[in-house]
Amino acid sequence: MRLKPILFILPVFLFLACKPKSTSEEKAVLTVSIEPQKYFLEQLAGDKYTVHCAIPSGANPEAFDPTPSQLVNISKSKAYFAVGTLTSERVFVEKVKGYNKELRIVDCSSGVALLDNDHHHHCEFHSAHEQGDPHIWSSPSTARIIAKNMYEELVKMDAANKDFYEANYAALSAEIDKTDEQIKAYLAKATNRSFIIYHPALSYFAEEYGLHQLTIEHDGKTPSPAYLAKLVDKSKAEHIKVVFIQQEFDAKNAETLANEIGAKTYVINLLSYDWNSELTKIAQALAHE
Repeated sequence: MRLKPILFILPVFLFLACKPKSTSEEKAVLTVSIEPQKYFLEQLAGDKYTVHCAIPSGANPEAFDPTPSQLVNISKSKAYFAVGTLTSERVFVEKVKGYNKELRIVDCSSGVALLDNDHHHHCEFHSAHEQGDPHIWSSPSTARIIAKNMYEELVKMDAANKDFYEANYAALSAEIDKTDEQIKAYLAKATNRSFIIYHPALSYFAEEYGLHQLTIEHDGKTPSPAYLAKLVDKSKAEHIKVVFIQQEFDAKNAETLANEIGAKTYVINLLSYDWNSELTKIAQALAHE
């Protein structure tokens, strides 16, 4: 009879003995700002790290203000991969440093020639970028730079696995090239290379493929009736048939304008994890496919 309690305790003891082991095997965390970055970094880091995204899907990354508990969570990361062009990001990264002064901050925009909102002029990263387009992930050429910055940082942090990251970087680069080829194939069928978007988020895309981006938002503000009237005239003169609506902005102005000029609206999500399909979708819309 005395054996019974021992038999009962043994499985419990084994269970408890296993538990701490699993927590000690938890992977180090890397944090990024937005979902497209998460896509790139997960392809590169593979099973070596867990990648967290700081800005939730559906939130406006240019006006994101994390709670203290979110800041604490970010501060526990091994490194923070910042887009590098978002004003709100610079503010909260400074706050995160208050919780962890040693946190490694990586600027993914390093090496990207920033464009202003008209996408014709280049400007340097640290000067006047509030007037520029912060959406540096929205084209294959800039995505290649982001991926390279991430890859180089992973090698610095974990040199022992350089070959692993190198193979992943080659695969991701091939994926970006494939997306680039798909976009070019669709745009070759586009009869009109101009489009309208509410917020100027496709400057890099337009620059890369020789497109003309017209925006409903004017100087970062809701457009005046006079500005909208001018935009209608310009759109009719250029025979624009595509209006892009971003899900984090009010669609009413875009829909009204589209009706006025006889254009079709397309909802796009530049903050989607599915970076490849979102960019391809934009080219498909311009090809009317």
